[in-house]
Amino acid sequence: MPGNTFGQLFRITTWGESHGPGIGVVVDGCPAGLPLTEKDIQKELDRRRTGQSKVTSTRKEPDRIRFLSGVFQGKTTGTPLAMMVENADADSSKYELIKHLYRPGHADFTYDRKYGFRDYRGGGRSSARETVGRVAAGAIAKKLLSRHKIKVFAFTRQIGNLVAQTFNFKEIEKNIVRCPDKKVAEQMVEAIMQARKEGDSLGGIIEVVAQGVPPGLGEPVFDRLDADLAKALMCLPAVKGVEIGIGFEAARLKGSECNDVFIAKGKKITTKTNNAGGILGGISNGNDIVMRMVVKPTSSINREQDTVTQQGKKAKIRVEGRHDPCVAPRAVPMAEAMTALVLIDHLLRHQNSRL
Repeated sequence: MPGNTFGQLFRITTWGESHGPGIGVVVDGCPAGLPLTEKDIQKELDRRRTGQSKVTSTRKEPDRIRFLSGVFQGKTTGTPLAMMVENADADSSKYELIKHLYRPGHADFTYDRKYGFRDYRGGGRSSARETVGRVAAGAIAKKLLSRHKIKVFAFTRQIGNLVAQTFNFKEIEKNIVRCPDKKVAEQMVEAIMQARKEGDSLGGIIEVVAQGVPPGLGEPVFDRLDADLAKALMCLPAVKGVEIGIGFEAARLKGSECNDVFIAKGKKITTKTNNAGGILGGISNGNDIVMRMVVKPTSSINREQDTVTQQGKKAKIRVEGRHDPCVAPRAVPMAEAMTALVLIDHLLRHQNSRL
């Protein structure tokens, strides 16, 4: 089946292309009675949109959300909730010039091989613009999770060789790269601007934290919570790797160093450390869920590269237009949205796990 739908009890289907009339999402499974306004959605889309700072694409999209169904008199009705954003500043002219060339790092070649035909304008369906629908749906998931005192947030941990050294979470939304280290954030901005000046781009690492998640979420064996979270992050554009807890660092440790020892705090059972990242056996253990995802350097760069035509002839390409020199800052709300979607889906599923 086409892979445009995500989730089971809380299910979303995104639709639209980068340079089409609009883009959006249908949310099915949202309980009735949730107070919801377009403002609730807009604040998350404003964090994701282009043109918000000098380190993002200059494409000016207001991304004004519009409810098409599922909300009446300020509350969800329990029926499918459809939301739409119109594309207001698409410029396809740059893509007309290179539509016969395969852009390095992009999905042009693979889409041609799969479908035999593709929308070459801005990458069509493979564009990160598709994530508008995910972030809109994630805003609803976040609001539902907040009723259970579950909070999801993310931040830029690394860009290029620059890594956050201090973690003041209040600093995240105070700088344009969304880094919790103010000093390193300034260096990150400089590095991104230098890469843009050189016609190049940078990659980065985003860390995601979910606090207040109760123990017991996760459906063994194929719908493990960590498996679903990994898929949620890996299906975002430009993501090439995900780790949970200490992740790949576990390869260097012995079992005696890696194991999280159980302790009792009053009537609560917890662990001394959180190397597992809040998940054991695919089920949440009550600790913070901690994950990291790596995003590759933006594929569209204003630098001449070798490529081939659709017929396989050697060619040169320079991808002009408006692109993020680093996707990490705007990937932060995307990562939060996908994490929230998984958690609310598993929370709803968990309610039926025992009598």
